[in-house]
Parts: sequence; C-alpha cells; structure tokens
Amino acid sequence: MNQAKPYSISKHAVWEAYKRVKSNQGAAGVDGVSIQEFEKRLKDNLYKIWNRMSSGSYFSPAVRRVEIPKKNGGKRPLGIPTVADRIAQMVVKMNLEPKVEPYFHPDSYGYRPKKSAIEAVGQARKRCWRNDWVVDIDIKGFFDNLDHELLMRAVRKHTDEKWVLLYIERWLVAPIELEDGTQISRQKGTPQGGVISPLLSNIFLHYAFDNWMRKNHPGIVFERYADDIVVHTKTEEEAEKLKGAIEERLRACKLELNSEKTKIVYCQDQDRRREYPRKKFDFLGYTFCTRETRDRNGKYWIRFTPAVSNEATKKMRDQMRKWRLHLRVGESLEEVARKINPVLRGWINYYGKYHKKRLRPTFVCLNLRLARWVIRKYKQFNSDQIGRATHWLGRVAKQNPDLFAHWSMIVKPAVGR
Repeated sequence: MNQAKPYSISKHAVWEAYKRVKSNQGAAGVDGVSIQEFEKRLKDNLYKIWNRMSSGSYFSPAVRRVEIPKKNGGKRPLGIPTVADRIAQMVVKMNLEPKVEPYFHPDSYGYRPKKSAIEAVGQARKRCWRNDWVVDIDIKGFFDNLDHELLMRAVRKHTDEKWVLLYIERWLVAPIELEDGTQISRQKGTPQGGVISPLLSNIFLHYAFDNWMRKNHPGIVFERYADDIVVHTKTEEEAEKLKGAIEERLRACKLELNSEKTKIVYCQDQDRRREYPRKKFDFLGYTFCTRETRDRNGKYWIRFTPAVSNEATKKMRDQMRKWRLHLRVGESLEEVARKINPVLRGWINYYGKYHKKRLRPTFVCLNLRLARWVIRKYKQFNSDQIGRATHWLGRVAKQNPDLFAHWSMIVKPAVGR
C-alpha cells in the first residue's frame, strides 16, 4: 500500500508543464539532456518529477551559466536550468501565477498573460506626447541582486502552499555552474533564463516599485517591462524629485540605480522646443526621440516618437550574418525564404509597428546578401556582377512579391538596390 504523498500535486499539472516547456524549446542544462533526449524516456522522467515534488524530495540541480554580449562590451549572465527543472518550475508557476496576476499593476507588461512589449511601447509613445519629461530607470544588476528574504515575504502574501514556498526557496539558492564546471553558491538573485524567475521578479517589483508608486505618487504614470522602467512627469523639477525618491525606495529594497544609465529626458517636439542635453531614450528595442512624421492627411509633424533602435538593428544584421546565406547554394530560393521568413515576420510585426521605414536599410542589406547567394548559385553571374544579381532578384520580387516577408516593405522598383 502506497503511503500518501505530503504534497498534493497532480500528474496532469506535470504533463501540462512539460507541454509548455517543450513549446518554448531551450538549451540543455548542466546534465546535457536536451528536450529530445528527455522525451526518449518521457513517461519515466515525468513520473520522477511528480514523485519527487509530491514527496518533498525534489532538489534543483545547478544552473548552467552562459554569458551573452552586451552593447557596452560587457556580458550578461544567463542561467539555463535542466529540462526537468524547467518542468518543475513550470508546475509552480502554473499554481502561483493565477493567484498573483489579479494584483499586478496594469502598467506592468513583462512576461504576463495578455500583455506584451509592443503594448508597453505604444503606451509610452502616447504618454510622451502628453508629458514633457521622462525618467528612464535602470536598476543595477537587478536579477543578480534581488534579495531573497524580501522576495519570499512578498510571495507569502499570495500563497500559503508549503510546497510552492519550499521549491521557490530551493531554486533561489541552487548553485550556478560555470563553463569550467566550477559551482558558485548564491545568497541573492534569481538567474535570468529560469522559468520561475520572471514571475518572481514581477512579484518583487510589484511591491518594490509598482505598488509604492500607486500609493505615494498616484498621479504619475509609468510603464514597466520586468526591470525596464519609464516614468513620465509634467515638469523637470518633478522628474528630479521623483528620480531621487525612486533611488531611495530601491535602496530600501536592497537595490541600486545605475547612475550612468538612469537619466532624465526631455520629450522635444514642434511645440516643445526647450534646449536640454538628453532628448532621447531606448525602451524595449525602440529609440524614442524627435522625428518628422506624416499624418493620414499627408501633413508633416515634428513629434517625439519611437522607431527601431540602432542596437536592435545591429542584432538583426548580426543574425543575418549568422544565416550565411551565400553558402546555402544547395537550397532553392523558396527553401531559403521558408527558413528565414518566420524570423523576418517577427521583426516586421514588432519593429515595424512604429516608424516602419526605419527598417528599410536593414532589409536592403538583406537583399544584398541574397544577391550574393544568387551569384554563387547561378553560374551565369560573375563574382563582380552584384548589379545584375540584384536586378534578377527584382524581377523575381515583381513576379512573386510575397516570397520573402520583407519584400512587401521595399518599393518594388527599388528591390535589391
């Protein structure tokens, strides 16, 4: 006769968690087991997770750390849990998220159901028109410095499920494993890349920032996407005072503002012409600054509005280089299009939402890469005949303008120039 498990966790919850983790894909953790490897013994592996979580004997393995380049030349640490651990974290997330979600602030957009980054960008755009000043907030090493005691105090406001609290505490102190196999213990922070980390960060900042703003500065609006925060004020004096108050509040929550990146910005347009040293800021892949725009009636206006940032453009071009299109001569043009179109559509849907024409130089660059593919693919083109190859691509674009997702954004006669 089986002894009753101390924690009531359904097998269905583990199965549902597995399906969500699979849909997100992701790399292998410290055990080197990919999702495909995990699925070779799927039933046994899922049973182990359920059995250990239900009995209270589940412990998180170390989190594999990889480092990704940052625009300032540094590196951002990313933590990759094992597939099994991502499933276990998803079980907890599925239990906790519905309990905390109704309490979250409407202007918290990051990693929330029915919320999106582009929605946050759109709201910031409208509010920059209505308010003259922005406080662009940057928290120094937020995910690495998040205080465990304060976080658990916040989590306990929303659940008394012992197993949820137990496993969150274990995940918070799970060691980090570096590339050389060295393991580092943790007393603070939650690794970026974990399934549960975005929810925990939202819970922490709900109390550290969102709820504090609602109580202490109810007339001031903001947008927050995880730890990216933009606050709007009517006057420079108000912005200065608020910046100091936010710095003090975060310090009380054992966090620190990045003094170099946190700045006050003036939203200059044709009606707001004051001189100020900082008149632009970046938010979620968009640069907000003064631009000439045209309305539906064809009239031109000078507005403070977003467009794809230089950093986002660089990332797109870096991705294009990684495709190494000029070496894929064994594929047809249709096969190349089929493979890269999902990424192109994602870029267009996100970065093309505002000031779409700023994407055009990047996509002209892509056409030049396709022209080099044409030269290598077809022997009638010499290596120095880039003009002929782009002209050939232009004819293909006229005949089949939907072949590549980005062709719809380039004026047909100008394809490939």
